[in-house]
Amino acid sequence: MNISVSGSEREPVTEESFRELVETSDRLVAAVSTERHRYLYPAIDWRDRLVCVKGARGTGKTTILLQRIREAFGAGSSKALYASLDDLWFANRRLKDLAAWLDSHGFTHLFLDEVHHLPDWSLQIKNVCDQFPALNVVYSGSSLLQIEKAAGDLSRRQATYPLEGLSFREFLAFEGVLEHEAVPLEALLADHRSIAADIVARAKPLPLFERYLREGFYPFRFGAFADYRGRLLATVNKVLDVDWPKTEPVSRETILRAKRMLSVLASSVPQQPNMSALWRELETERNQGLKMLRALERARLLSLFAAREPKLKDLSAPEKIYCGDTNLMHAIAPRTAAGTVRETFFASQLRQGHSLLVPAAGDFLVDGDVLVEVGGRGKGFGQIKDVPRSFVAADGIETGWGAKIPLWLFGFLY
Repeated sequence: MNISVSGSEREPVTEESFRELVETSDRLVAAVSTERHRYLYPAIDWRDRLVCVKGARGTGKTTILLQRIREAFGAGSSKALYASLDDLWFANRRLKDLAAWLDSHGFTHLFLDEVHHLPDWSLQIKNVCDQFPALNVVYSGSSLLQIEKAAGDLSRRQATYPLEGLSFREFLAFEGVLEHEAVPLEALLADHRSIAADIVARAKPLPLFERYLREGFYPFRFGAFADYRGRLLATVNKVLDVDWPKTEPVSRETILRAKRMLSVLASSVPQQPNMSALWRELETERNQGLKMLRALERARLLSLFAAREPKLKDLSAPEKIYCGDTNLMHAIAPRTAAGTVRETFFASQLRQGHSLLVPAAGDFLVDGDVLVEVGGRGKGFGQIKDVPRSFVAADGIETGWGAKIPLWLFGFLY
């Protein structure tokens, strides 16, 4: 739903109309659980006047906003308000008028969700920050496509925090199986045997890891008692059918081709596709095909990796293409290859806080100097044996030895 308000339709913010928003905010804040937090929550510096939490649909951005209000201000606070801009309340009222009301009634914080439902949202948020300096704004949006396109207007004045899906570490905590701090990459590489041994002494990671690969990446899994796959596919459709057309002119035919592309790539092996063959199968030409790839990447539905750092406006074909995460891969593709699932997992966990390139030998070059080959329990070092700082991430083992590290342990990086 796109909200548009003409001058003649605007209604003033009154005490009665404002009470509607307050009641909704209070109800949601009171209901949110603060028992567990996403990895991003303690990393946010809430002192900034303008904070953006961005990420793909279903990763838990709304929960972070509501938890912050409950813990910093309390339910029923007269200082902080949560409002979702897809609420019909905004169909005939301006964000600026709401900000003026809050400012005049002593509120200090406004938490805005689903901001992409408001036309020119970035300009409107900028105006609120400029005109009401005593009001702090935290915002998020479920449409990563829209956030990426418009957030440039605010980039110099806001603190931006990207949110990924659940790590394997977080999944275990949310399941109530195991609590463990995040492990920095260098510590993992240097001391993986003792770290893994400590975890294995308290939990059996391998069966839990298999479950995580299918249904553990999105926090809504913990409130979805049935049809997790259906909810995940509905999220994909909403991104492509609703979000994408809001960012640029795109035909229904192109959207259908993008869905076909996602389906083909989710099940393709190896993940270094013949791009010319892909364009022919989709009945499209190279430039249009690359634009579809980049749109799917911005929405976190695909992960694209190159052999070198991309240049500005680089539309060259990627060296490797993966689904954004293994849950998406299993939901979209009727059959998945174990090797592709393993590499997709590794990419999804290292994407947070690390750079990934495709090397001449091995599967991933991490941060420019760590070479990793991903494989099964019997994977050897044949392709990377003479390369300094090279490692094997092996599936199907509880603990490793030397430069062979359990694949699941890379799920403890964040």
